[in-house]
Amino acid sequence: MNRDLVRALQVAWELPDFRSGVRHLIDLDEVSVLLATLSVPDHDGEVERSLLSLLRSGLETVEIREAVLLLLEQDEVRRPLVAAAVEPLAARPGLAAAIAAAAEDPAVRREVRAALDSAKVRELIWQAMENQVSDNRFGLIRRAAALFVRHPSVRRLAWAVRRHGVLRELRRPRVTH
Repeated sequence: MNRDLVRALQVAWELPDFRSGVRHLIDLDEVSVLLATLSVPDHDGEVERSLLSLLRSGLETVEIREAVLLLLEQDEVRRPLVAAAVEPLAARPGLAAAIAAAAEDPAVRREVRAALDSAKVRELIWQAMENQVSDNRFGLIRRAAALFVRHPSVRRLAWAVRRHGVLRELRRPRVTH
């Protein structure tokens, strides 16, 4: 897992409003320990699976999902998270810029919210993430196709990110030097 992303998650986690909003819903100490473990370069892959499991159960809880989505509306949280997410794309600056622009668009964030409101969409997203963690490329592609074909909210989200050039940049071949 990207260490910059872990650092950004730690920054978000330390915001008092967020922590107090979810304190009654999750074990704050468990999350803190997981984030600290992830920030160490040689952490175990099992730690990543534990964090994904914790995130999954958290996002299934309406209060936590709403708290996270509200948190992402704050520039000081969203911007470091986006920067960390696009950092591995240094070789693809067009894609990194398109993703960053999409993340700054309130319309895109509304579509993310609409997509995450669907339990079926969330389930397919988690299945796709599990496929990615287990390096099951076929399963990942199958889940992504199912998301797009079966769920109008995902199609609207795809259209919203398309306006920022994300899909164009994804299709652009990688340049290797």
